Amino acid sequence: MRWLVGWSCTTSGAGSRTGVPTAPAVRPVGAQLLWDDPDPLWAVGDWRPDEIRVVHAGPPPNGTRHTTASPVARLVVLGRCGADDHQLRTGLLATRGGALRHLTAWPGSYTAVAQIGRRITVAGDLAGARPVFHTAWAGGTAYATAALPLADLVEAELDIGYLAALLACPDSPEALGDGTPYTGVRRVPPGHALVVRDGARDIMGYEPTASLAVAAPERDAAQAVDGVRDALVEAVRTRFAAPRHAPDGFANGFPDGSDPGPVPGMGPAFRRAARGGPAPGIGADLSGGSASATLALLAAGLPGLPGTPLGHGTGAGERLHVVTFNDLVADRGGAREAELGRARALAADPRLHHVVVAAAEEALPYADLLNGPLTDEPSPALVTAARHRHRLAAGSADHFTGHGARQVLDAHPARLADLLMGRRRRHLLRPVSALARADGSPALGGFSVLVPLTVYRAARRLARTSYREGLEEAAARFLAPGFAAGEDSAGPPGAVDASLAALTWCRPGPAARWLTGTALAEVSVRLQSAAIRPTGLPQRPGEQRAAAALGRHAADHRILEQAAEIRGQRLHAPFLDNQVVRACRALPQALRVQPGARAAILRTVLAGAGIRDLPPGWGAPTHAAHTAAVRAGLRAYAAPLLQLFDAPLLADAGLIEAGVVRNALQAAAEGTPLPLDGLTELVATEVWLRRLLARRGTCWTGPAAPRMRAVASGVVPRPSL
Repeated sequence: MRWLVGWSCTTSGAGSRTGVPTAPAVRPVGAQLLWDDPDPLWAVGDWRPDEIRVVHAGPPPNGTRHTTASPVARLVVLGRCGADDHQLRTGLLATRGGALRHLTAWPGSYTAVAQIGRRITVAGDLAGARPVFHTAWAGGTAYATAALPLADLVEAELDIGYLAALLACPDSPEALGDGTPYTGVRRVPPGHALVVRDGARDIMGYEPTASLAVAAPERDAAQAVDGVRDALVEAVRTRFAAPRHAPDGFANGFPDGSDPGPVPGMGPAFRRAARGGPAPGIGADLSGGSASATLALLAAGLPGLPGTPLGHGTGAGERLHVVTFNDLVADRGGAREAELGRARALAADPRLHHVVVAAAEEALPYADLLNGPLTDEPSPALVTAARHRHRLAAGSADHFTGHGARQVLDAHPARLADLLMGRRRRHLLRPVSALARADGSPALGGFSVLVPLTVYRAARRLARTSYREGLEEAAARFLAPGFAAGEDSAGPPGAVDASLAALTWCRPGPAARWLTGTALAEVSVRLQSAAIRPTGLPQRPGEQRAAAALGRHAADHRILEQAAEIRGQRLHAPFLDNQVVRACRALPQALRVQPGARAAILRTVLAGAGIRDLPPGWGAPTHAAHTAAVRAGLRAYAAPLLQLFDAPLLADAGLIEAGVVRNALQAAAEGTPLPLDGLTELVATEVWLRRLLARRGTCWTGPAAPRMRAVASGVVPRPSL
């Protein structure tokens, strides 16, 4: 786990008679100091040297401290950033004038912290994969890119109301607000920056937002797709431009920068990787799907990059290391064989070195739940961490994944209401017809005549419902009689049911049916408060719900990185980069809502890069893989899951009734159609609570370091482990 942390204290109050702010003598454990008092900043964790870059607006201070006559002006960028030093300095100067967006305009995935005098600006990203947190501390503000260290610093208690909202409606930022699982620790929303001056904090947005009254003109479809291609290519190129890293200190993949083995790819570094752990160099996921395959093919085929005869890096002619996961347990009715076939067809390219990772029960969801690391917050990724770790162990030191492609490219069903608000009804014909065919009965030739009218009515109702009315309806729904007993939720929804449920401003999550009435009432109060809170310019429902879904997925991906972390490895998700997100948001609405839009867009992206020979069935939906694996994991690990809920901490906190959840787990393991994602969220939250309360020590050291754990033992009874 890697994070940065710093603070800014006020110049007034006790301990600052000289006008110099003071803070308690405390520092993070194992931290690297980036700049010192009066507003210190540290980098904590296994950061690579090239992942931390510091530039100054003028000549470096050379060990001298800046005075009032020569105020400090410096910028630190942590992560993978494609800007050179000149571009970083230009962005720093633009920030001095208030143009915060310049700090987010470079390719890559990174966190930027700019200091101009006593003003500190920390820019979060658009997706939420690199969030910023803050809390009041020592008469000022402490900030970090992880919430748990701040909770340690202020000895925060658990926020049970936030956990209830996270389970009841995880896709709705209205219920979650700017909170975290820790009381007093706040999150900066995606697309915003934290600005701190003399200890006082402010949250500022840096991304222009189109309102209902003035909508931004849409780009031409071909130009917008070209923009997606250029952004993806630049994102991949940024990762390749960085120095090569490998586990255990292999420079450039090998001890001396070359492969001493008799055959390329068979040197000691690769043999060491074969015994366990990531391989040196750069690799990618390669499934039968479209997102990961697009990144793998782009990485292998871009001119001047490794994988081509004129490549550079770990060696000319290096082949890209691609990994395909082969689940031998989950039965998907032939879908697994089809995905493997497409992956092998793609891997026939001589520029790719293909590895198939076979997995049995040890890599199913729910495996090895209580032995993983403590993450920043709960997430369904905790349930599948062992599964991903099994796959990533066969990957590379720098590994590309296709996470986020569905959220940035696919059209959220609520975008149908946006089309109606823009008076473009004819563009609803193809998506609604596709839903009708997906839900149609054989007697009607695979087409249900009632579906188009039902979907159209739902989209029109959403288009005519204001944001406040939508939240008030959702708040009332949580208080409806019978909701806590699960009467509002049936089995797994079909394509039409899922789309109809998503055509709303706020909807319950799959775990809401198992929460107690008290927990649901807390969520209802949160939604009622959000409904009357000023929100600025009103947005279209489709844009707002799509942004919320992207934020939730990015948060889950961040927790997955922590839960499945392998020493020396970096996961790269280019679809979550700022520039890629911006390029995808520029896609016309009419293009996004078309059936198969994501696969069509990525085909065009690959064609623009000179890659046109794709196997039949490429881009086919792969949703069945997740459901089949989760159900197989429930069957295989039913006994330990039931034992986990013998005396659950969630019940002690008043969020669930243990017997109800135990019965649901037993029924789901026996094949009863229940919302599996909801059970996954309950299990993940219970596991996270147990790891948190079993933790000892803090992230801080020094004379004034907190000696207690982040969570007070009186909030939730301590488990007997």
